[in-house]
Amino acid sequence: MRGKKKLCLRFVWWFQRKSEKQGDESSLDCVEVLVDEFKKGGLIVERVIGLQNEFIKLSAPLEILGKAAAELQFTKRTHIGMDLPFEWDEVEAFVRQPDGSLFTWCEHFRCYNHIIYGIVNTGKSVIELKYDHREVDWLPREPLLQKLESESIVKEVLPLHDENKRKKLLRSWALNWWDFTTQPLDEIYLYYGVKIAIYFAFLGKYTRWLLFPATLGLTMQLVDFGSIQLLVLPIFFICLISWAVLFFQFWKRKNSALLARWHINHSAGTESDYKFFQVEQSSLTSPAELMMKRGTDSMKEKAFFQREEWFRWLMRFRNDAIIILSIICLQLPFELAYAHLYEVIGSDFLKFCLTAVYLLAIQYFTRMGGKISVKLVKCENNENVEYRARSLVYKVFGLYFMQTYIGIFYHALLHRNLMTLRQVLIQRLIIYEVLENLMENSIPYLTYSFKKFRAVRNKQKRERGSSTGKARCFPRVEKEYLKPTYAASIGHELEDGLFDGNV
Repeated sequence: MRGKKKLCLRFVWWFQRKSEKQGDESSLDCVEVLVDEFKKGGLIVERVIGLQNEFIKLSAPLEILGKAAAELQFTKRTHIGMDLPFEWDEVEAFVRQPDGSLFTWCEHFRCYNHIIYGIVNTGKSVIELKYDHREVDWLPREPLLQKLESESIVKEVLPLHDENKRKKLLRSWALNWWDFTTQPLDEIYLYYGVKIAIYFAFLGKYTRWLLFPATLGLTMQLVDFGSIQLLVLPIFFICLISWAVLFFQFWKRKNSALLARWHINHSAGTESDYKFFQVEQSSLTSPAELMMKRGTDSMKEKAFFQREEWFRWLMRFRNDAIIILSIICLQLPFELAYAHLYEVIGSDFLKFCLTAVYLLAIQYFTRMGGKISVKLVKCENNENVEYRARSLVYKVFGLYFMQTYIGIFYHALLHRNLMTLRQVLIQRLIIYEVLENLMENSIPYLTYSFKKFRAVRNKQKRERGSSTGKARCFPRVEKEYLKPTYAASIGHELEDGLFDGNV
């Protein structure tokens, strides 16, 4: 089958098993109906029975994804250098990705969502479905998968890793200890998308460029310049400022080169591209009719756009005012209280404990403030993803700035105690790194190990009284499900990870 059909990104659904006593066998089963609809849509379905749950694995031939992309009106680059709406019948005219695939990961994701959530009740009557003694009414024109998710029958929908690509990235990237300067950015982009690729491209360039200020600072710390010490310090600060300016300019060049190489138009978001294309498609039907409509409705359209623009501006002003007042009334007193207590407490151990509690509270405040910022940005009705991300930057930057610098400014400007300031910075650095490693690595690994152990133990308890003989192995699908998922500290959308420090 794989020789004839090229399989693309796989998705998996998981749902709890039914109880041993079944209900009315003549009624329509929710999961069976869902599987039949997937097969009718051309998807390849595989059911996997795990230790605790049952899973449905989906994969799609390239033709099915291509037709979905045509329905979504993707705009893709052609061999003649123009960006045109994708058509499956003209597939050979479009440029493929560097690995030979036709679509990127994000395009795969959108195609799958369009297919699986496009399964609706095409009839005019309600279809009664059952699952484990529960009745579910499938209304006309209602998406089946969305209905099962709302009824908690389908617990979660997630894409599976491509094992070949994942192992290749592990060898050439994550486990490549000998090469500290280069990264397979093209492969990262194709597998994880542009956000993650740009993030690690920035980290790589920033790490290489840090060698210069690190060497310069180490020299300043170890070498005694004697009488010219007062002259060396201004030169050191001038070098750091020049380094920051040069790094920013070289990163802009690198960023533009990567976006051009990946054929990404960053002047507007993808959502706006599709919206503009839909507007153009609707306007190309009749030029004479369009001119008449523009002549009669020009004043109404102008008033509508002006009203929308003023409404967006007022919403942004209101949200910015909420964030600023929250920082002044809530965040600022908390930061100043920590800085004052640190200055008053005499015991070094108590200072260390105070810093640890402070950094733990900061983790909570960051997540809470980020989620509030995302909710406020969603109410602004921004034109596209870029405007929404830009508005999010302003709000989140205020929170990060207050958490990072206000305590340092308090020690440096009010108390003017450089030894205390140095002690604060050292303690914050050490405790922050320990907490970050615990939250990013240790806690997720321990959580995964505990879930895996509990699943195996529960399975063994259920099979003690049975005579099945051979125990069922732990399927890879269930292992991937039990592994901790990446959770952005800001929100749960693709663009919300822009400001996350835990990618």
